[in-house]
Amino acid sequence: MTFWQVFLMLMIFVPLIMLWVFTLVDLFQRPDLSGTAKAMWAIAVVLLPLIGMLIYFILRDSETPTADDRPASIPSVPSDPDGSPPGAADVADQLERLADLRDKSILTDDEFQREKDKLLGSSTA
Repeated sequence: MTFWQVFLMLMIFVPLIMLWVFTLVDLFQRPDLSGTAKAMWAIAVVLLPLIGMLIYFILRDSETPTADDRPASIPSVPSDPDGSPPGAADVADQLERLADLRDKSILTDDEFQREKDKLLGSSTA
């Protein structure tokens, strides 16, 4: 191999292969696509690498959640229709949901404590 062939391989083909692998990894980590949709996109990316990747990233929603995304905040328990605060059973249910999120490592202990304080503070008011 000449210097220019090695240079061409390192500067063009290696980044293209890395982009191809990144596209496939990103595709299979998306929880919003069905298995059939993932398979069809994978076939398009493998058979038409440049065009398939370009179309995939153009059509991909930038707000698409991934498997490791955390919820921005815990949805609050709605109050009763008359505007009164939620009852004790609602608060207990919400605390149970918060504990489940903490046990699944979706919430940190600090986030759990903050949300718990909000719930208990609003229930006593």
